[in-house]
Amino acid sequence: MDLKLVTEISKCLANQTRIEILEWLKNPAENFPPHTSIDHYDDGVCATYIYEKSGLSQSTISNYLTNMEKCGLLVLTRHGKWSYFKRNQEVINEYTEFLK
Repeated sequence: MDLKLVTEISKCLANQTRIEILEWLKNPAENFPPHTSIDHYDDGVCATYIYEKSGLSQSTISNYLTNMEKCGLLVLTRHGKWSYFKRNQEVINEYTEFLK
């Protein structure tokens, strides 16, 4: 992991809600309602559920999720018009190792 990516991830994590999103996505079945369109969390959690749990505006959460996906913290999967996000554990592990 290079210093530029570490800096981008650090900027992303300088926001409490973004950290909360990563925490929620550790155990999606415990933190979000069951999906109506698919019966598993293999592709992550629908952005709508993340937005609803956060209590922030849809545009704010959309911006947060996009930034987190761009720096590699989240993986985006689309099912039709729905966007699903899950943690990119590999990048999170690399980031924490770099900081050690």
